[in-house]
Amino acid sequence: MSVRRVMGSETEFGVLAVGEPQANATVLSTRVVTGYALRVAGELSREQSGSHSSHGQPHVGTGWDYGSESPLSDARGYTMSRDRAHPSQLTDRAPVLTAEEIAAETITESAMYTEDMDWRKVIMNTVIPNGARVYVDHSHPEYSSPEVTTPLDALTWDAAGDVVAARAVADLARGAENTGTPAVNLYKNNTDNKSVSYGAHENYVVDRAVAFDRIAAALLPFFATRQIMCGAGRVGLGVDGFQPGFQLSQRADFFERTVGLETTIHRPIVNTRDEPHADDTKYRRLHVIIGDANLSHTATLLKFGTTSLVLNLIEHDRVPTVDLVDPVAALQTVSHDPTVTATVALRDGRELSAVDIQREYHRAAVGLERELAPDGLDRDTHQVLELWDQVLSDLAQDPTLLADRLDWAAKYALLTAYRQRDGMAWDDPRLIAIDLQYADVRPEKGLYHRLAAAGRIRTLVDTQTIERAADRPPEDTRAWFRGTAVRRFPSAMVSVGWDSVNVEFPGIRRGARIGMPEPLDLTREITGEWFDAPDVEQWVHRVAEHRPGTVTGTGIN
Repeated sequence: MSVRRVMGSETEFGVLAVGEPQANATVLSTRVVTGYALRVAGELSREQSGSHSSHGQPHVGTGWDYGSESPLSDARGYTMSRDRAHPSQLTDRAPVLTAEEIAAETITESAMYTEDMDWRKVIMNTVIPNGARVYVDHSHPEYSSPEVTTPLDALTWDAAGDVVAARAVADLARGAENTGTPAVNLYKNNTDNKSVSYGAHENYVVDRAVAFDRIAAALLPFFATRQIMCGAGRVGLGVDGFQPGFQLSQRADFFERTVGLETTIHRPIVNTRDEPHADDTKYRRLHVIIGDANLSHTATLLKFGTTSLVLNLIEHDRVPTVDLVDPVAALQTVSHDPTVTATVALRDGRELSAVDIQREYHRAAVGLERELAPDGLDRDTHQVLELWDQVLSDLAQDPTLLADRLDWAAKYALLTAYRQRDGMAWDDPRLIAIDLQYADVRPEKGLYHRLAAAGRIRTLVDTQTIERAADRPPEDTRAWFRGTAVRRFPSAMVSVGWDSVNVEFPGIRRGARIGMPEPLDLTREITGEWFDAPDVEQWVHRVAEHRPGTVTGTGIN
């Protein structure tokens, strides 16, 4: 055992039209996704120019395979009826623009694309060559990262989503210069400070044999307190942010219950969606909605790494006993205390701080991992355990020591400096503007990016590696197969999902569905040579030959 497991992230970006605060957010999100799909299509067209690939108008977008989506399946053993479900929960069907949104939609030409592009095309869902999904999630553009196996890779491909977002913003800005339409800005944050919150989710593959009630019980104290490391920081208290102050987490005030299926209303600390996107007899996918959208490398690495280690504790029945009296109240108490000294009540009568509770989990994780690896920890596990220990020690000594590593601490230091210089109270609108600017995805504008470029926030992955990850998939999961298929045979992609690729054969009215039930199968090592096939049909035959039974729809079994 180690910190390694299949994991990934989902980021909904805040979206604004420059100079048009009342612009329709869904329309703006559609422009972002369509624009990026057009960018990818143009890049692949140029990349394949002169090869054996088909020519003509570039194929834009892949479509999404909704076949394995089951958002109303509950890990507690039942399925919610569609009649009871909030519309936002019905993510198993394609989004549709309303008549009003269609009337408002205008996709404009950008000079960077070829003249034969169909600029009227509207894309709300696509898979890009790094294996990620880019789509419109209600009123936000979302980047869902490809599956990875380490926290460091989770950080890398999560940050790659920020690159995707920044590219989309830059492309739309160039289009705005040519057409006069408003530019669109994106922000990696979690609230508009007007009582609306949007998510930054995590996903982890967990052994199906582990009872979900054990998972939930163990995660409640951990999730209520890990924000001392992983909070993004926020000006304002309460869902509307009207109460003056600063808190650790952008999401904490929006949670109302401990466990539940919903994600946008009555938000639970532990989400029960049972949608594995894999062999459901072997795996469950833990869908985590409690986290903030992080820019800090240290915070992101710890978010994924510590959660994976706690899942190890659960799977080995080694969870420390820290049962909170009221997890929701504890979540908000911890968030509202930048000194990280506030205590919360446990059912055994103790009062512990968030640092104390995280230290309990850290000690248990160290003990288990050393027991399971007596000859020494692997590099990834060692990195997470050491960083976890360092951050907890610094938080206990003086939280300001973390201004060079954690989002909330960096933001708090920045805002405090402005307050001291200009005599601003916590409800000063200028502080809210600075809070938002921290999350701006544009490298030249976002305060996080400027601090990192100046060396005032430590990074763990270099810029070139992150830029490359925006275009290339991880090599050790099925994301390699998905992303490489999109790159190699873009015009054949009918729809793509986490566990499927659906293709059509050019000139023939039939195609194939390739199932991908194993997240650790179809890696570069396994499938790299398969993509040397001269066309998509022969490639499908190779897949069927090596993975009998996974290809359907062609008569190949």
